[in-house]
Amino acid sequence: MNWLTQTLGSSIGKKLMMAITGLSFIGFLAAHLAGNLTIYGGKDAFNSYAEQLHSLGPVLTVAELGLLTFALIHVLTGLLLFYRNWQARPSRYVVDRSSGGRSIGSRTMPYTGVIILAFVIFHLLNFSFVDKSQTTIFELVANSFQNPVYVLIYVATMVVVALHVSHGFWSLFQTIGANHPKYTPTITLLGLLLSLVFGIGFGFIPVYILFIA
Repeated sequence: MNWLTQTLGSSIGKKLMMAITGLSFIGFLAAHLAGNLTIYGGKDAFNSYAEQLHSLGPVLTVAELGLLTFALIHVLTGLLLFYRNWQARPSRYVVDRSSGGRSIGSRTMPYTGVIILAFVIFHLLNFSFVDKSQTTIFELVANSFQNPVYVLIYVATMVVVALHVSHGFWSLFQTIGANHPKYTPTITLLGLLLSLVFGIGFGFIPVYILFIA
């Protein structure tokens, strides 16, 4: 156990933990988006998808709590690394260049991470950890997205998610050593495309419900 503690206590270990939890979060987003797209099939299709999920019972609850735990680990570890880096270099450079992989996504990672964690908690409290005995999941979602403020919060957060993923996807591959001039441009492009899929895929759903459905 000593080696495990020492590994996780090191900067490399923390970055590896960030990569693992980040990859898990990306996998969850992909699966969650695929399920949410059934809403375009109408009320019955979406409710059928939700019922299949709820039939998992305790497994679903464990998965949701696991997601929240991973999100907490990811954000807290990221903030700790950010703090240590800031502590090691308390004064900022006079010129802040975007070279060396620096981008809006990389510069805002700690802040977008905190926003996403807050939204995950908010989302679970509003859609998962609520009494659904007197309503269907479609009605719950439809009623929530009748509120323009909620729609605005949701869409804005999806932009934040896209920004976070655009850098996070590339970063996790760099952490595991897949950083090579031959592959990095492709990985960067895939990260950008994935961020657009998540941002538009999730972000359009509340707009669709509010203005079209």
